[in-house]
Amino acid sequence: QVQLVESGGGLVQAGGALRLSCVASERTFSSYLMGWFRQGLGKEREFVAAISVGGGSRYYGDSVKGRFTISRDNGKNTVYLQMNSLKPEDTAVYYCAAAPGYYLGYYSDYEKYNYWGQGTQVTVSS
Repeated sequence: QVQLVESGGGLVQAGGALRLSCVASERTFSSYLMGWFRQGLGKEREFVAAISVGGGSRYYGDSVKGRFTISRDNGKNTVYLQMNSLKPEDTAVYYCAAAPGYYLGYYSDYEKYNYWGQGTQVTVSS
């Protein structure tokens, strides 16, 4: 059982930046594909970013490309999401998720992620 705990959310003005962190309890963290998803009020869950087990492959949703960066530190069992140039439409609850590493080809499919954090709220004011 992998426990994921997100932090770093908050209120920021448009154009600002935030960095989200997600710490995993599992010692085999380095074997998991890690992803970030978000869900705005009344909206469907949306893929944000994913990173392969070793960090060599990174993927982004179209709406965040060029503004967000995902990274991981396997020594600290932590995955990060650096969010720059934030827009009001980025307002959502952001979730960290873990999937077996062999699901890399399904990085944007939330059904392949079997461990989820509790979520952290990000609010971007205009």
